[in-house]
Amino acid sequence: MATQRLFFALSLPKPLPQQLVNWRAEQFAAEDGKPVEAANLHLTLAFLGDVSDTTSARLQQAAARIQQPGFQIELNDAGHWPRPGVVWLGCQRAPRGLLQLASLLRSQAARHGCPQSTQPFHPHITLLRHATQRVALPAPGFHWQFAVEHFGLYSSSFSRGRTRYKQLARWPLLPLA
Repeated sequence: MATQRLFFALSLPKPLPQQLVNWRAEQFAAEDGKPVEAANLHLTLAFLGDVSDTTSARLQQAAARIQQPGFQIELNDAGHWPRPGVVWLGCQRAPRGLLQLASLLRSQAARHGCPQSTQPFHPHITLLRHATQRVALPAPGFHWQFAVEHFGLYSSSFSRGRTRYKQLARWPLLPLA
Protein backbone atom coordinates (compact mmCIF):
# COMPACT_ATOMS: atom_id res chain seq x y z
CA MET A 1 0.00 0.00 0.00
CA ALA A 2 1.39 3.40 -0.97
CA THR A 3 1.82 5.99 1.76
CA GLN A 4 2.81 9.62 2.05
CA ARG A 5 4.65 11.31 4.92
CA LEU A 6 2.14 13.91 6.12
CA PHE A 7 1.68 16.65 8.70
CA PHE A 8 -0.80 19.42 9.53
CA ALA A 9 0.82 22.85 9.74
CA LEU A 10 0.48 26.59 9.56
CA SER A 11 2.12 28.31 6.63
CA LEU A 12 3.80 31.66 7.15
CA PRO A 13 2.44 34.71 5.34
CA LYS A 14 4.66 36.48 2.82
CA PRO A 15 7.09 38.18 3.31
CA LEU A 16 7.69 36.58 6.75
CA PRO A 17 9.69 33.53 5.54
CA GLN A 18 12.25 35.73 3.79
CA GLN A 19 12.40 38.10 6.76
CA LEU A 20 13.15 35.13 9.04
CA VAL A 21 15.85 33.86 6.66
CA ASN A 22 17.49 37.31 6.62
CA TRP A 23 17.30 37.58 10.41
CA ARG A 24 18.68 34.05 10.83
CA ALA A 25 21.66 34.93 8.61
CA GLU A 26 22.45 37.86 10.92
CA GLN A 27 22.10 35.78 14.10
CA PHE A 28 23.77 32.45 13.32
CA ALA A 29 27.01 31.33 11.70
CA ALA A 30 27.12 28.85 8.81
CA GLU A 31 28.65 26.20 11.06
CA ASP A 32 25.80 26.49 13.59
CA GLY A 33 23.60 24.10 11.61
CA LYS A 34 21.83 23.44 8.33
CA PRO A 35 19.37 26.27 7.53
CA VAL A 36 15.80 25.35 6.64
CA GLU A 37 14.87 26.82 3.26
CA ALA A 38 12.46 29.76 3.27
CA ALA A 39 9.89 27.71 1.32
CA ASN A 40 9.95 25.02 4.05
CA LEU A 41 9.44 27.30 7.07
CA HIS A 42 6.18 26.40 8.82
CA LEU A 43 4.69 25.67 12.24
CA THR A 44 3.74 22.00 12.65
CA LEU A 45 0.41 21.35 14.35
CA ALA A 46 0.36 17.55 14.17
CA PHE A 47 2.86 15.14 12.63
CA LEU A 48 1.08 12.19 11.05
CA GLY A 49 3.92 10.03 9.72
CA ASP A 50 3.50 7.65 6.78
CA VAL A 51 -0.20 7.68 5.95
CA SER A 52 -2.25 5.71 3.43
CA ASP A 53 -4.53 7.49 0.94
CA THR A 54 -7.58 6.17 2.81
CA THR A 55 -6.41 7.55 6.16
CA SER A 56 -5.40 10.81 4.52
CA ALA A 57 -8.92 11.20 3.10
CA ARG A 58 -10.47 10.54 6.53
CA LEU A 59 -8.15 13.04 8.20
CA GLN A 60 -9.01 15.64 5.57
CA GLN A 61 -12.72 15.10 6.18
CA ALA A 62 -12.17 15.58 9.92
CA ALA A 63 -10.08 18.72 9.33
CA ALA A 64 -12.80 20.20 7.09
CA ARG A 65 -15.27 19.99 10.01
CA ILE A 66 -13.15 22.19 12.30
CA GLN A 67 -14.96 25.43 13.10
CA GLN A 68 -12.56 27.63 15.05
CA PRO A 69 -11.75 31.34 14.94
CA GLY A 70 -8.42 32.49 13.60
CA PHE A 71 -5.84 33.96 15.97
CA GLN A 72 -2.65 35.99 16.17
CA ILE A 73 0.79 34.50 16.75
CA GLU A 74 3.66 36.50 18.18
CA LEU A 75 7.12 35.06 17.51
CA ASN A 76 9.23 36.35 20.38
CA ASP A 77 11.16 33.34 21.72
CA ALA A 78 14.00 31.15 20.47
CA GLY A 79 15.75 28.05 21.68
CA HIS A 80 18.08 25.16 20.91
CA TRP A 81 17.20 21.53 21.45
CA PRO A 82 20.49 19.57 21.46
CA ARG A 83 18.53 16.45 20.59
CA PRO A 84 17.55 16.43 17.74
CA GLY A 85 19.84 19.39 17.04
CA VAL A 86 17.21 22.02 16.27
CA VAL A 87 17.32 25.80 16.63
CA TRP A 88 13.78 27.12 16.75
CA LEU A 89 11.71 30.28 16.88
CA GLY A 90 8.45 30.31 18.82
CA CYS A 91 6.20 32.22 21.16
CA GLN A 92 6.65 32.84 24.85
CA ARG A 93 2.90 32.47 25.33
CA ALA A 94 1.09 30.38 22.76
CA PRO A 95 -2.35 31.75 21.91
CA ARG A 96 -5.29 29.65 23.06
CA GLY A 97 -6.53 29.26 19.46
CA LEU A 98 -3.22 27.73 18.40
CA LEU A 99 -3.24 25.27 21.29
CA GLN A 100 -6.87 24.31 20.60
CA LEU A 101 -6.28 23.76 16.88
CA ALA A 102 -3.22 21.60 17.51
CA SER A 103 -5.10 19.61 20.16
CA LEU A 104 -8.04 18.97 17.81
CA LEU A 105 -5.77 17.84 14.97
CA ARG A 106 -3.63 15.64 17.22
CA SER A 107 -6.74 14.00 18.67
CA GLN A 108 -8.13 13.31 15.20
CA ALA A 109 -4.75 11.95 14.08
CA ALA A 110 -4.57 9.57 17.05
CA ARG A 111 -8.15 8.37 16.39
CA HIS A 112 -7.17 7.56 12.82
CA GLY A 113 -4.10 5.51 13.75
CA CYS A 114 -1.40 8.20 13.63
CA PRO A 115 0.43 7.97 16.97
CA GLN A 116 1.17 11.32 18.58
CA SER A 117 4.10 12.32 20.75
CA THR A 118 3.61 12.14 24.49
CA GLN A 119 5.61 15.37 24.78
CA PRO A 120 3.58 18.54 25.32
CA PHE A 121 2.92 20.58 22.19
CA HIS A 122 5.60 23.27 21.82
CA PRO A 123 4.71 25.49 18.85
CA HIS A 124 7.84 26.43 16.95
CA ILE A 125 9.37 27.11 13.56
CA THR A 126 12.56 25.18 12.89
CA LEU A 127 15.29 27.55 11.70
CA LEU A 128 18.33 25.22 11.76
CA ARG A 129 18.73 21.45 11.77
CA HIS A 130 21.79 19.40 12.73
CA ALA A 131 22.92 22.01 15.26
CA THR A 132 25.29 19.72 17.14
CA GLN A 133 27.15 22.31 19.20
CA ARG A 134 25.73 24.74 21.70
CA VAL A 135 24.35 27.61 19.64
CA ALA A 136 24.40 31.18 20.94
CA LEU A 137 20.81 32.37 20.95
CA PRO A 138 19.88 35.94 20.05
CA ALA A 139 19.26 38.51 22.75
CA PRO A 140 15.60 39.08 23.59
CA GLY A 141 13.81 41.82 21.72
CA PHE A 142 13.07 40.23 18.35
CA HIS A 143 9.41 39.96 17.45
CA TRP A 144 7.14 39.16 14.53
CA GLN A 145 3.38 38.95 14.62
CA PHE A 146 0.97 37.50 12.10
CA ALA A 147 -2.66 36.50 11.77
CA VAL A 148 -3.54 32.85 11.25
CA GLU A 149 -6.55 32.49 8.97
CA HIS A 150 -6.10 28.90 7.71
CA PHE A 151 -4.20 25.65 8.25
CA GLY A 152 -3.11 22.96 5.83
CA LEU A 153 -2.12 19.36 5.24
CA TYR A 154 1.38 18.91 3.84
CA SER A 155 3.41 16.08 2.41
CA SER A 156 7.13 15.74 2.97
CA SER A 157 9.43 14.15 0.40
CA PHE A 158 13.19 13.81 0.14
CA SER A 159 15.03 13.69 -3.18
CA ARG A 160 18.38 14.86 -4.53
CA GLY A 161 19.54 15.70 -1.02
CA ARG A 162 16.65 18.11 -0.35
CA THR A 163 13.48 17.94 1.67
CA ARG A 164 10.44 19.43 0.00
CA TYR A 165 7.05 20.19 1.51
CA LYS A 166 3.92 20.40 -0.61
CA GLN A 167 0.55 21.67 0.54
CA LEU A 168 -2.11 19.07 -0.31
CA ALA A 169 -5.16 20.78 1.20
CA ARG A 170 -6.04 23.94 3.09
CA TRP A 171 -8.94 24.91 5.35
CA PRO A 172 -10.03 28.36 6.49
CA LEU A 173 -10.52 29.31 10.09
CA LEU A 174 -13.43 31.52 11.11
CA PRO A 175 -12.77 35.28 11.02
CA LEU A 176 -10.65 36.61 13.87
CA ALA A 177 -12.77 37.28 16.94
